[in-house]
This record gives sequence, C-alpha cells and structure tokens, in this order.
Amino acid sequence: MSSGAYIVAGGAGALGRAVVAAVLEAGGRVAVPYRSAAGWDALRAELAAGGSLWGGPADLADPASAAAFVEQAAAWLGGLDGVAALAGAYAGSATLEAAPVREWEDMLRANLATTYGLCRASLPHLLKAGGSVVTVSSRLAEAGGAGAAAYAVSKAAVVALTRVLALENRDRGVRFNCVMPGIIDTAANRKAMPGADKAAWTPPAAVARVIVFLLSPASAAVNGAVVPVDATA
Repeated sequence: MSSGAYIVAGGAGALGRAVVAAVLEAGGRVAVPYRSAAGWDALRAELAAGGSLWGGPADLADPASAAAFVEQAAAWLGGLDGVAALAGAYAGSATLEAAPVREWEDMLRANLATTYGLCRASLPHLLKAGGSVVTVSSRLAEAGGAGAAAYAVSKAAVVALTRVLALENRDRGVRFNCVMPGIIDTAANRKAMPGADKAAWTPPAAVARVIVFLLSPASAAVNGAVVPVDATA
C-alpha cells in the first residue's frame, strides 16, 4: 500500500487509531467518520497527518447519514480504494434473560447496523475501480459468549454479512474479508479486566497490520476470508 484512499470507521478507537496510523504510514489517505468531536480532535492531534487525514460527523447505523458521509469522504479523497469497518461496541454482564432488554438492540445497532450502513454506502464508489472492505467480528462469535449474547450474535451477523457481500461482489472487483480478534490489549480492556492474564491479549498494532494487508492489493487473492487474529490461537 504505497498510496490509496480509505475510510476507517471507528478511527478514534484504540484499534481504529492503529489502523489509521498504519495506513498513513504506508502512504495512504484516510477519511474517518466520528460521533464524538472530542475523539476526532484527539486522533487528529495525535497523528498530525495534515492533508492526509479528514473526518466528518456521521451515524453509520443510519443509512442516510452513512451515505452522506461516504459521499463527502469520496469527494475529499478523490475516490475510494478501501474501507475498514471497525465501528462497534461491547456490552455483556448478564445472562440473556437477565440482561437489559435494550442491550440486544444496542449491540445489533452498534456492530451490525454500522457495518451494513457503511458497506451499502461505500459499494457504489468501490465498484468504480475495485477495492477492498475489511470488517471486524470477534472470537466470541465462534466460541460463544456466555453473558454477552447480544454482542456475540451481533458479531456473528457481521461474519454472515461479510460472506454474503464477498459472494455478491467477487466478480465485480470488490473484496470483502473479516478479521476476528480475541481480546485486544487496550486501556479500556485493562481497566475492565485488571486481573486478567494480559500476555494472551493481542496489541492493536498487530491486528492493524492484518487489516492493512487485507485492504491492500497484496491480498488480491483473498476474498470471503474470516481471519482469526488472536495471540492465544
């Protein structure tokens, strides 16, 4: 990846920051949708990327908002070569019947609806010259997520959506692949699980390297893959 134009959703999060930094380091240009202006300002200040980084407010779970952002991003980027659909959230602290009813809808919106909205809005631009989309699931989607049913189901749905889109677009020049991390070594996870064995966690930069590879032309032969990225695997 010596150049190129990419959208990185969730770019203000720990994994997203690592992906944005890796794309910029490789010579790419990045557009980042954000919900929090403070998060965007912190990302921009941290990376000091100048004219290679742009951001705009968007609710990717709203198809109209996602489409408006992608139109602006593609115009600023001068096209679109790839999308990293990293936006999402985690909730899980109780069994299915004990969890708040709202948790189910919240997880589907945060993890599945955002991926759907971004992929749908990006496809018309990617079809112009081909490109790559990388989504993010979780090892819980295959291992099970006792105490986090809504999260695990929403991430399993991301895998299913990715596979559908890979099949639908394999002859149209747009690839879809999914990464499936285990626990990522972030400040938020360290705070939430202070007694855990962090040696088994995966650094954000390690996951980012896989995502950037799947975005790049170097992975042109890979489509419809679900790639575990887990230090314990």
